[in-house]
Amino acid sequence: MSALAFREHARSSALLASAPPEQAELGALPEWDLSHLYPGIGSEAFRADLAWAEGECRTFAETYRGRLDELARSGGLAEAVKRYEAIEDRLGRLMSYAGLVYSGDTTDPARAKFYGDTQERLTAASSDLLFFTLELNRIDDAVLDAAMADPALGHYRPWIEDLRKDKPYQLEDRIEQLFHEKSVTGRGAWNRLFDETLASLRFKVRGDELTLEPTLNKLQDRDGEVRREAANALAEVFRANLRVFTLITNTLAKDKEISDRWRGFEDVADSRHLANRVEREVVDALVQAVTDAYPRLSHRYYRLKARWFGRDVLDFWDRNAPLPKVEQRPIPWGEARDTVLAAYADFAPKMADIARRFFDESWIDAPVRPGKAPGAFAHPTVPSAHPYVLLNYQGKPRDVMTLAHELGHGVHQVLAAPNGALMAPTPLTLAETASVFGEMLTFRRLLDRTTDREQRRAMLAQKVEDMINTVVRQIAFYSFERKLHTERRRGELTADQLGELWMSVQGESLGPSIRLGPGYETYWTYIPHFIHSPFYVYAYAFGDCLVNSLYGVYQRASDGFVERYFALLSAGGSKPYAELLQPFGLDAKDPGFWQIGLSMIESLIAELESME
Repeated sequence: MSALAFREHARSSALLASAPPEQAELGALPEWDLSHLYPGIGSEAFRADLAWAEGECRTFAETYRGRLDELARSGGLAEAVKRYEAIEDRLGRLMSYAGLVYSGDTTDPARAKFYGDTQERLTAASSDLLFFTLELNRIDDAVLDAAMADPALGHYRPWIEDLRKDKPYQLEDRIEQLFHEKSVTGRGAWNRLFDETLASLRFKVRGDELTLEPTLNKLQDRDGEVRREAANALAEVFRANLRVFTLITNTLAKDKEISDRWRGFEDVADSRHLANRVEREVVDALVQAVTDAYPRLSHRYYRLKARWFGRDVLDFWDRNAPLPKVEQRPIPWGEARDTVLAAYADFAPKMADIARRFFDESWIDAPVRPGKAPGAFAHPTVPSAHPYVLLNYQGKPRDVMTLAHELGHGVHQVLAAPNGALMAPTPLTLAETASVFGEMLTFRRLLDRTTDREQRRAMLAQKVEDMINTVVRQIAFYSFERKLHTERRRGELTADQLGELWMSVQGESLGPSIRLGPGYETYWTYIPHFIHSPFYVYAYAFGDCLVNSLYGVYQRASDGFVERYFALLSAGGSKPYAELLQPFGLDAKDPGFWQIGLSMIESLIAELESME
């Protein structure tokens, strides 16, 4: 059920330490104001809404169960769908609030209990709603088509037609209810164990006990010895916790296999493709195009980067190292804000106006704190409220790009909200469009204003690395997941087997200029997408290649582009991705489509080579 899915987007990134020496130089970092949703976890408003939701779910079931076919024939179905949508919005508000509170400190027992209790009660309440979509899909097509001639129900046609794509994979009502209720003690519990385990880990680097985020950041330190120590600290702690991470991974992979088998999905990733409303052959074409391009992209770039460091081969902890002899200063929060807003305004003032609300109205939580969820995300909450953005901002250029990325999501979510709770959510095929486009706008603005040759080279290198991380790395992650879930169908996997699968795809994707030394075989353990949203990762590559193509259209023919772009974002989930791409002359089913996006990465690498 969509209202209960908290992790709409979580971007894994390597950020700075929780208390670096230059912290004061960053300026005041904003923290979000969750009172826009509820005054507090013990507030009367939250308790009242939770009680209303539980009662309304029961009443809804008593009123409509077994009657939908009759209502479709008599003209009363639109009222039922509208009421269902209102309940979804309220459930989503409650769960969003609990999830955001929890993400602020996943190690706090009070927050964890609040999140767990809320999830349990909402899962129980929403079980009374399960009948609705199942029964709706049992209505005869001709009857439903005739009913949608009524404009009140016709408004929901995109949602109803989308819903019917799930029909072949739906189970009998009682089994669906069992799957739903058991998710709290099954998949949901294992997800929570992963989060809390990861948040509790501490890594010793140069005498300091660090959490995951600042330790990952050390892999971007100027000092190669610091990078090496951080890499070894990560490997040591991951290795010490392999038993837990292996059990979590095996259990969730088996849980997915059971669900897929009962529903009749053939391929390990078919359920994700269905959720994304994208054809398997389109994803296969993307994966093949990127895999074939490994030598032209990552292999080629890392060979170039190794030369910059005076080596033939880079150790894996040097993969994201800053370029030698290029000064890197911390970027204050105010400068990051102004940079992104200016880039957005150059494209469209409306885009900057929406993004500015996130700063002015406390919709962003930026500081790194112990226990805080790692990485970054933009959570849409519900159409009756507004999105929130979580960052771990520490003043690196990549942090500015992450801000641009998440604000892109936020703008997208604001524009899609008028579609309502049922049609605002965007399938992953387009969910990364606005975020990656926001990054591209920000990068291009900064690059155009950079005249120093070395600074320009550093910016180009960083963009290429970000693109490799978004396209090559994510497709390698997808390949790892495919191997993992395929092998899991044959039996439980050991930690060594998981490490071997991980190293096989990493070596292939990164190429011969990156040395994957001892310890790197454990680095699969901390990737949250493998746990929370299997096979999500290809959406990043899909989005990056799509945006590269979109940006090419913008550069060639900017007239009318802004209007078409806002129409794409405003559609939310009300139109299929193929239809939304038509006004731009783009077709993801065209074999040459992915080459357009990949060629942009190649052109940036070629520009770097020309600067040698």
